[in-house]
Amino acid sequence: MRGLFLAVFALLIVAGDSGRYAPQLISNAISVLLPSHPSVDGAILDSTLLEVEESGTSDSVQSDTIAPKSNDTSLENNPRDNALALLWLAAKQGSDIAQLHMLEIFESAYNNGFSSTDSIDQKTATYFLEKLVNLENADAAWLLYQILGEEGASERFMRLAALGDVAEAQLAFAMSTDSPEKREKWLIRAASQDYLPAQAALADWYLLHGQQQLAKPLLAATATLDMQSAFKYARLLWGEGEFSEAKSHFNFAAKKGHQQAEKALEAIKLYSPYSVAQATRQSGAFNWEGKANCLQRVQPFATSLATIMRAHELYQSYNNDSRLKNLSICLAPPIWLKTDVLECDANYKRAGILGCNITPLANIAKKRKFSHAVVVAEQGKANVQNGVMYLDISDAYSVFVHELAHFAGFADEYPIGKGMANKLCDQDGIEDFRPPNVVVDTEYWYAPHETVENWLEIDPATIIARAKTCSVLGLNSYKPSRRITFMEHHDSGVIPPLYLVLWQQQLEKQNPQRPISMNFFQAFHNSGNRKEAAHWLAEYEAFTGSK
Repeated sequence: MRGLFLAVFALLIVAGDSGRYAPQLISNAISVLLPSHPSVDGAILDSTLLEVEESGTSDSVQSDTIAPKSNDTSLENNPRDNALALLWLAAKQGSDIAQLHMLEIFESAYNNGFSSTDSIDQKTATYFLEKLVNLENADAAWLLYQILGEEGASERFMRLAALGDVAEAQLAFAMSTDSPEKREKWLIRAASQDYLPAQAALADWYLLHGQQQLAKPLLAATATLDMQSAFKYARLLWGEGEFSEAKSHFNFAAKKGHQQAEKALEAIKLYSPYSVAQATRQSGAFNWEGKANCLQRVQPFATSLATIMRAHELYQSYNNDSRLKNLSICLAPPIWLKTDVLECDANYKRAGILGCNITPLANIAKKRKFSHAVVVAEQGKANVQNGVMYLDISDAYSVFVHELAHFAGFADEYPIGKGMANKLCDQDGIEDFRPPNVVVDTEYWYAPHETVENWLEIDPATIIARAKTCSVLGLNSYKPSRRITFMEHHDSGVIPPLYLVLWQQQLEKQNPQRPISMNFFQAFHNSGNRKEAAHWLAEYEAFTGSK
């Protein structure tokens, strides 16, 4: 009898406290929030919440349970908000399941734009998410950061989410910092969770800093899932000589629509990397004589897969450029050289410009008979040095056209450097260079006056306008056009008809040009190779007619 009495007494105690039992709170709340769950009468839900409030020990209990009032003031006792309050009570008791349910509900509402009539509104979601953040729930912090946006959210939310190993937040936190050390740290943490965007971002980070071997396993992990990673992984493999596997990944990326992968496959099909000996044997493959009026024979060279892709694009663009079709310039298909043939440097001889030791090209030049060369390298500032144009893979076709005009002696119309200005921007200096597009002031008129006379003879309506060429010295210079030309802004400037006439005139003179033979002469002379130096000096004199 005594045992029966104790059992009944215990049952009454449990029943009296069931309103605060976390699983019961969750069950009652979910039955309202999820229609598929067996329904609970609204009166029971209200009584459960009332029972919880009345059993509290302070006023703070009520403030923790009642949700903010909805914008619809007609709903004084909103079952949905009361259900959320019950879930929050369970969450506060340490129920991970309650927290998970709340996150699922708020994330669904956020993904729907808080637009559904039966959805949670943003104010309610924000209210409860802030409470979950106070429980150091990292997923709640990240969702709240997304809802409020970068402007409205505290960085604390993103940082808390990142510290809580929310990979998305870790990636966002990494990309938001200007500190290289912090960025790499958080990229590593996010990538370690197998989060694809973070792995791809970390691989990019390593590639940017020349750490290919650290990038390789990350790209290998993402290459079959992401076409951009597949392309980068293929390029890395190609550089290591794993050609077959590289082509496989190029094909994968190309089938996914990656245009650069398609271009890589096209370049691989059309070209092969040659040693100097191989390139020399193949040099007869292009017939300059089959081209009409090749007064300037330009041979492009590439040093890697990336640069042969760029060189091929430049070659195609030039052949399709109707503006230049009447110029006596012949451009041969590019030659792809093995990576160890040319020694190039973005800060060649500490001059701050791209340059290479081009003496390995001498034997190819002897057989192929080109007068000028274009070397496309990975990185460096574009320039022309004695018959050799240097470009990197980022240089647009417009840069190539601008530099091509330098081959014919055109001067820049933007402010040139002080060193060059001291050589060009006075009467004696400009008489030595005689650019076809720029003249300078003298005491009586322009110099060279023959240049201005030539402009007016070609087009009597020519307007002589101020150029910026010599502005670094505070001196005046002039050009035959009021328009911004391609010699001032390569990307937006025009090529006036007069400039095309001047260009062809320069090609026909030839003596104003500096062919590659001068570059070879200087290189071999400086290295003490008198025999080769003499050969290339003779080639230079023959080209320019200076002997």
